[in-house]
Order: sequence, then C-alpha cells, then structure tokens
Amino acid sequence: MVLALVLFLLTYVALLIFANYRAYIALASGALFVILGILPLRDVPSAVDWNVIMMIAGTMGTVHYFIKSRMPALMADHIIDKMPNVKWVIIALSLFAGLISAFVDNVATVLMVAPVALVVSKRLNISPVSPIIAISVSSNLQGAATLVGDTTSILLGKQADMNFMDFFYYGGKPGLFFVVQIGALMATLVLVYEFRKLKQKVYLEEKAQVSDYFPTVLLAGTVVLLILASFIPQDQKPATINGMICMGVMLIGLIRDMLLTKKPLAALREVMKEIDFFTLLLLTGLFVVIAGITEAGVVDEIGRVFAGIAGGNLFIAFTLIVWASVLFSAFIDNIPYVATMLPVTAVIAAHLQVEPTVLYFGLLVGATLGGNITPIGASANITSIGILRKNGYEVQNWDFMRISIPFTLLAVVSGYVLVWLFWA
Repeated sequence: MVLALVLFLLTYVALLIFANYRAYIALASGALFVILGILPLRDVPSAVDWNVIMMIAGTMGTVHYFIKSRMPALMADHIIDKMPNVKWVIIALSLFAGLISAFVDNVATVLMVAPVALVVSKRLNISPVSPIIAISVSSNLQGAATLVGDTTSILLGKQADMNFMDFFYYGGKPGLFFVVQIGALMATLVLVYEFRKLKQKVYLEEKAQVSDYFPTVLLAGTVVLLILASFIPQDQKPATINGMICMGVMLIGLIRDMLLTKKPLAALREVMKEIDFFTLLLLTGLFVVIAGITEAGVVDEIGRVFAGIAGGNLFIAFTLIVWASVLFSAFIDNIPYVATMLPVTAVIAAHLQVEPTVLYFGLLVGATLGGNITPIGASANITSIGILRKNGYEVQNWDFMRISIPFTLLAVVSGYVLVWLFWA
C-alpha cells in the first residue's frame, strides 16, 4: 500500500508540473504499477474502460464534421439577429455556448463560438476579452449537464452506471441537467452586471451559410441513439454500447466524407487530427493507475480517512467533497481529479452507510463548475486565452478572475444547495 501511494503521489506531482507530458506520465506510471507487481498484468485490459474511450473518440470525430458544416456559426448568427444590443448579444452567445457544450466538448464549443464574439467586438470597436471569457466559463459550466457534455460526466456515468436519461431524471428526482441549468441562470446574473454598459445596437450584415446539413443529423442521431440505448435493460446490452454508438456514427460521417471527396486517406487523416489522442492516452493510463491503487487498498484507506474527518456526518462529507473539488479543480485538470475521486467517493459512502448519489453529484458540481475560477483550471479557458493572444490581446489573471470567481461561486453555491435538497 505504501509503495502504491508513493507512486501515485509522484504521478500526480508529475502531472501537475509537466502538463505537456501528462499522457506519457500516466502511461509510464501504469506500467510501473504492473512491473512492480502492484497490479497483475492480466487485469490491465479490464482496468481500462473502453466504453468511455470510444465515446470520447467518436464524439470528437462527429463534432469535427458539425463544426466544419458551419451550422454552429449559422445558429450564432440567428441569435445575434434577435438581440436588441451588445449586452444581450454577449449574454446570448454565452448561453448558446453553454447549450452547445451540454452535448459537445467544451474546447470544441469555444472554438465554435469565440470567433463570432471576435467579429461582433471588431464591428463595435470593443475589446473581445470579456465576451470570450464569458463564453469560456459558460461552456465549462454546462459540461456536467449531460452524459456526453464532458469527460467527467462520462466517467460519472461509468462509475454510477448512469445512462443518458439519468442526467435528466434519476431515481424519480431531477437530475444533474436541471441542477446545472439553474446554476447557469444564477451565474448569468454576473454577466448581466459585467456587460450592463454595452448598449450599442448590433447589425448583422449577412448570415453564415451551412455547407452540409448531414453532420447536424449525425450529432442529433448520436444523442437519439444514446437515449434509445438507455432503455435497454442492463443485462441485455453490451457494456460498450454507448462507445459503439458514438464510434459508429463517426464512421458513417467518415465513410460519407471519403465517398464525397474521393480521397479516402486525406479524409481519414483529417478526422484523426481532430481526435484528441493525448486525452485518450491520459485516461487510459489513469484507469490503470487507479486500478493499481485500488488493488493495493489505497482508495479504501483514503475513503476511510475522509469519512473519519467527516465524523460520520453526511452533510460534512458532502460539503468537504464539493468545496475541496472546487479548490483542486481551480488549479489542476478535472479529468484526472474526478477519475481518482469517483472510487474514493464510493468508499466514503460505504463507510457512511449511505447511497453515494449525493456525493457523486457533489463531486461533479464542485469539479466541473470549479474549474472556472482560474485561467488554467480548464482546457476551454486555456483555449480561449490562446485565441485572444493569437488576435493580439494579452489576458491578465485579474481580467479573467473578475468574471470567473463570482460566476463560479454563484453556480457552485446553487448546485451545492440543489443537490443536497434533491438527493440528501
């Protein structure tokens, strides 16, 4: 246990220090767990959740075709056309980014919507810094809304055996989707105040042209198929059915692209570039590492200590999980954090002799919404700052945190209260 704990802590420190090499660090650490005999080699294939890996890869590929079709740009243009002034354009774009992000990766959402904010800002001769920050934090917030909204949601779905519809209605009670939406509405009050002086009219010269409607059908089809699959009894469907759906839909898009372009290798290379293999390798390594510390009893020991600190009180345990998650996710990527903490949370619930749902949901609220506090707390934030830098705007920490701190705190507090009221 001591050896496994030391190796795990060293892995986490390395993940924090060498952010550009996280995938390789996780894979190397997983290999060490096997080489040192902590995790038997025969358990490695079952340690990796292939359903999660395939879901993420397939969704990334389908989203690539969706963005390429310019449908998101057209949707944004329709929003701009309906808004009375700049303030409501920015707020509407941030809410739109949140809605898209409930079904599409956060980084992809920022890449879709931020260019629209740049164009609007340029037309009105205002700085795009605050509008793009608003889009970024709104995108991050919605990651916990659905099963496919973020990697952390997919991890929760695997841990708690939740299907797509469970994020909307779970065990006869409102699911995380509604908790996140109320949090988003509360946090939007911060944006209303931030942009209160921007009352200039905005005019749309021409709307974006959608080049292909088929990718929109593909993305909608993915959601519909995931919903339908959720109604199949657990004992009658493959463990990787969600992953197969996402990969299957992406392959339909790829085959169609190959036939249309008549350049199969070029089409394959294009979609492969859009799949974030770095994240997939990071998750693969983390699955093995977590299986190793679980095998060694570290997860059970951490859970026991945490339950001891809570003193057997569920409310204290819930509060600690939520706000510790906010703190940690402000500075570290929430994917490795959530991947590590989900099994720990299950052990805490077992020691407290309670259903783990309230703690699972508290973990996701804290970790997903909490990543918004700092510019380095989430990949979408880093991406948005990169877009601004590329366009000649340097973002100071205070520029970001002036919006992100009150936005995050309002969202987390409302989520914290609602999860407790619904699930405790």
